[in-house]
Amino acid sequence: MTTHAPSPLPAESGEPALVGRRRFLGYVLAAPTLVAAAELGPGSGTAGAAVPSAPSPAEIYDLNDMLTEAALPTANLITVEVHEDGTVSFALPRAEVGQGITTSTAMLIAEELDVPLERVRVTLADARPELLFNQLTGGSNTTFATYTPIRVAAAIAKGRLLRAAAIELDAAVTSLTTRAGMITSAAGLSTTYGALARKAASLRTEEVAVELKPRSEFTVIGTPRNRVDALAAVTGRKKFTMDLDVPDALPTMVCRPPTINGTVESVVNAAEVRTMPGITDVVAVSTGVAVRGRTFGQCIDAVRALRVKWGPGSAEGKSDESVLEELRAAELPMAVPKTGPLTRTIEEEFTFHFRGNSALEPNCAIADVRADRAEVWAALKSPVVAQETIAARLGLPPGAVAVHVVEGGGSFGRKLFGDAALEAAEISQRMGKPVRLMWHRADDCRQGRTHPMATSRVRVSLTPDAVLGYEQRHTSVFTDFGHGLGEVVTAMAAKLPVADLGFSETIFALSQTMPYEFGTTTQLLNETDKGFNTGSMRNIYSPDVTCARELIVDRLAAEMASDPYRFRRDFLQDDRSRAVLDEVARAGGWGRPMPAGTAQGIAFHAEYHGVTAALVEIDCRPETVNRPIRDGVTGPRVTKAVFAVDVGLAVNPRGLQAQMMGGISDGIAQVLTSSLHLRDGHFLEASWDNYFYTRQWNTPFELEIIVMPPTTGEPGGAGELGVAASMAAVACAYGRATGTTPTSFPVNHGTLSFEPKPAVPPIPQSPVDGLRHTY
Repeated sequence: MTTHAPSPLPAESGEPALVGRRRFLGYVLAAPTLVAAAELGPGSGTAGAAVPSAPSPAEIYDLNDMLTEAALPTANLITVEVHEDGTVSFALPRAEVGQGITTSTAMLIAEELDVPLERVRVTLADARPELLFNQLTGGSNTTFATYTPIRVAAAIAKGRLLRAAAIELDAAVTSLTTRAGMITSAAGLSTTYGALARKAASLRTEEVAVELKPRSEFTVIGTPRNRVDALAAVTGRKKFTMDLDVPDALPTMVCRPPTINGTVESVVNAAEVRTMPGITDVVAVSTGVAVRGRTFGQCIDAVRALRVKWGPGSAEGKSDESVLEELRAAELPMAVPKTGPLTRTIEEEFTFHFRGNSALEPNCAIADVRADRAEVWAALKSPVVAQETIAARLGLPPGAVAVHVVEGGGSFGRKLFGDAALEAAEISQRMGKPVRLMWHRADDCRQGRTHPMATSRVRVSLTPDAVLGYEQRHTSVFTDFGHGLGEVVTAMAAKLPVADLGFSETIFALSQTMPYEFGTTTQLLNETDKGFNTGSMRNIYSPDVTCARELIVDRLAAEMASDPYRFRRDFLQDDRSRAVLDEVARAGGWGRPMPAGTAQGIAFHAEYHGVTAALVEIDCRPETVNRPIRDGVTGPRVTKAVFAVDVGLAVNPRGLQAQMMGGISDGIAQVLTSSLHLRDGHFLEASWDNYFYTRQWNTPFELEIIVMPPTTGEPGGAGELGVAASMAAVACAYGRATGTTPTSFPVNHGTLSFEPKPAVPPIPQSPVDGLRHTY
């Protein structure tokens, strides 16, 4: 390897200081090989679309806009680097948890740089405090926020390579062409990006201007691509947290209290448990009693053997019924009287029970804490906040805590919180040894983050042919936004189009819209009860709010003697929204004859600069509802689902389809089977054996996902976009099939189909006859 400094290129000249719709400023950074970065300011984005005459705050400036603007000041710290072997690397300051952002990010770089996709290496950046809010993965914001900065950095790199090639090949820059990491002159001479990586580098950091590739020249963006990590994932070579080889980090688990957030008063038999096979340590920590052993099986045995005297928890004695009473007491009043001289009203209240927020990968982390430093590995969507929290807990300066972001096996909002990382760090400090912490699935269900229980009351004022007003009062158990999103709200408060609201109320206002011409609309949130471990589960408030609204829309259609599809079409506010609705109605055969006890449902949802519509068919006939499943909730079955999505510009349509598929599964689960039962201060579920997310017996036989042609030219948010319309369509189909509007979700919550496992010990006995219980 040579170590000489690269020859400097001629200084940039004649570059205007102003930027336009496709022209941006950025930097070439001083480095041995070519490194380029974007510089985006508040004036560099495109103009917003026209909004209705009486828009909601979210139609002017939504949650995605807030997150994107908060990330702008540090966009220049996001860099693309070209290496001498012809590869291009990029450390993505977001968390890949299965949503496919490493693939879509690689596609942006490959497109703008004209380099093969397989030569782009996207890794996840460690916690970097200087990135501030640019390292928060949430609100379907990754592609929306990074689309332009990544392309700008790649375009700057390409420009530098072209100028270096012009010197190398003795040709004018305008005569050069790029393809697959090669630059060729009109005379047929060529060179590679790798050969130019040093020559295109800069001795000093320089500001440059660049123009992005027009959409008409795209060959990668907008084309369906397999995930770059697909082969590694299906062959077991992909590395998750528990796969990392950290020396002496032995398996560790925690004996947790029988009620939510209970405390340790004393450990009766700690010395005895320390003598169990393989066990190295037993210590009390803030969340329970931690055990460290040679294997996780030995840790489970130790947790089950511990005898602990527990103090009361934060939800002591509470149940579904008592929390529901609290919610109803906290509901904000409606503004419009229930009846008027010339109008009538429709009113309904909906209940949404607690739901688990666990991903396929259990909550886990590795930590190695020493006297003066700490190192932590975990799938973290808010690593800067995690670093600060861990440092405070350990009594170390943040700079002494290294936080490595690892790819995760799912999230759904769960990994916004660094609970496992914080807990692992505390345990490692107490034990003085590295630990490999993994939560049991029972820990996730009973002590993990949950989607808050909520009610949604809706009142609509109408005449025979018009809707005059729509009011919705959503009341929820307190949602914890202490993972970093609350800090963004605080930092951006002066720019937000809402009054001085709390974190939750602000996020509610920036995410909820009314897509229909329903006159004067008010949608308000109130919260109560901070005794639960909650989180902003996938799509936050929208699935519940939209489900309630779309059920009312079906009621309104019936009141006005209109078809549910036609009614929605007549009242939707814009052509883009009508287009997705028309597409699912066409593709799904809306209105076709169906047997009694079965029905179609249709619904619409708009958010994150995208629009969606879903059509489902459901079978609620007794022979389906009552089909036998061992210890399982069966109930109705969704037999067909058609989903149309318009995100403006889909970077990877295949990845977008996968995201919508997951959202459809979420929607089915939340209507039919997915919930936690609260009794005496603890949740009864203790495994996915009895937490009924969508199972094979409830998935549709037919599934079609339609990605609409590009409409806006820029990508909207997609990660959470598929849930709300899917949930609402399933609920509407259920109502039409049964003849009764469902008002409590999931509809099978009242059916406890399993025998609850004991809360002491907190980890259930592992099955010894698993094959006999497979389906």
